[in-house]
Amino acid sequence: MLTVFDPPERSNKLCDGISRRNFLRIGALGATGLSLSQLLSLEAAAGIRGSTRSVILVYLVGGPPHQDLFDLKPDAPAEVAGPWRPIRTNVPGVEIGELLPMMSGMMDKFSVIRSLSDAQAGHDAIQCYTGRTRAGRVPAGGWPQFGSSVARLQGAATPATPPFVSVCYPCTHEPYNEPGPGYLGAAYTPFRPQGPTRDDMVLQGITTDRLRDREQLLASVDRFRREVDNSRMMEGLDAFTAQAMGVLTSSRLAEALDLSREDPRVVARYGTGDASKFMDGNGAPRVPQRFLAARRLVEAGARVVTVNYSKWDWHGGANNSIFKREQEDFPVFDQGITALVEDLHARGLAESTAVLVWGEFGRTPKISAQVGRDHWPRVACALLAGGRMRHGQLIGATDRLAGEPVDRPVKFQEVFATLYEHLGIDVERTTIADLHGRPQYLVETGVRPIAELV
Repeated sequence: MLTVFDPPERSNKLCDGISRRNFLRIGALGATGLSLSQLLSLEAAAGIRGSTRSVILVYLVGGPPHQDLFDLKPDAPAEVAGPWRPIRTNVPGVEIGELLPMMSGMMDKFSVIRSLSDAQAGHDAIQCYTGRTRAGRVPAGGWPQFGSSVARLQGAATPATPPFVSVCYPCTHEPYNEPGPGYLGAAYTPFRPQGPTRDDMVLQGITTDRLRDREQLLASVDRFRREVDNSRMMEGLDAFTAQAMGVLTSSRLAEALDLSREDPRVVARYGTGDASKFMDGNGAPRVPQRFLAARRLVEAGARVVTVNYSKWDWHGGANNSIFKREQEDFPVFDQGITALVEDLHARGLAESTAVLVWGEFGRTPKISAQVGRDHWPRVACALLAGGRMRHGQLIGATDRLAGEPVDRPVKFQEVFATLYEHLGIDVERTTIADLHGRPQYLVETGVRPIAELV
């Protein structure tokens, strides 16, 4: 396994309190010790075909308040409605919250599901990444997350970029972290440029600043290979190992992760964030540049990119009312997510790239005594863009208090079925064998893509 370290001056503290150097990690994909070369070998044996379509999945950590974003109820009692008012968008008849003015001007490029009806009650990222909960039937090893399944079924679009990349920040509250590959095994763990791995070997003398110097990089790789040859660890080197080395010898992935190579005007369009923000509160930081990194990774060939963004668990409290937090966070989110979608359209990536934004549940209709909203699994919302979908619409509706779906209830798995459809994967026919060799469908029987979108 190989690790490439960032320069010391870029070191920062991640939310687990450990000082890291924004690792670029290759290999060390889990407890089984599967290397990248073994991963590639397994994928080739499975006869995986290529594709150019992709998905960016954004998880809003902690559960966003649907009734303050996309489902405002201005005629509800004051203890439900809150201070914000709906504003018109560029789609006739579609209104959203006043703190999302940029989105309102390009609502024809978005769709909102207002009636997610089967959310879980507690904090857990699993449903946002797998469509499943921890209740009911769970196969040995657990359900794989969406990106792991896509990596297993479709493999890498290019040898230089892993099919599934996570730019999620680790969270100290474990349920906020994305789940693993489940019964697919460690070979289908996402590539994490900023995550921890085990049993790494360092590619000596090369930092991400020097990855573009191919001569120095290749010399370092040669030294690494000679050292490993001397220890007899490289016996059996084959084409898959060479392909694994190709991830390093290509600058494509490194360049995608290097935002300094982006036009400064584009970077500014996404807005700015603070990587230390909310870390002490168990969430992800408010860093809209992660959306830009996701776009660059898609351009580099990643099929699925996962992002976690900010902390949305707003129960209120002294000097921390939900509306104070919304006034701070909504405009930053509005700027970042509209920049991403605008960018995808400008670069001709909108049809090939689907974007999904959601959290684990909605928030209570009634504002609490602490001026917050608590957990509310009966209804939640989702935002979608791109992917050849029919946008500029609201799907589903809730009652006058935004507390219950009253029209077109939607399940989390229907959203995943829609994403699989976008990628060209038939959820009615496609199965993956679990640890016992039993075929497992990607979604439950009878779940279909959302007809209004596809």
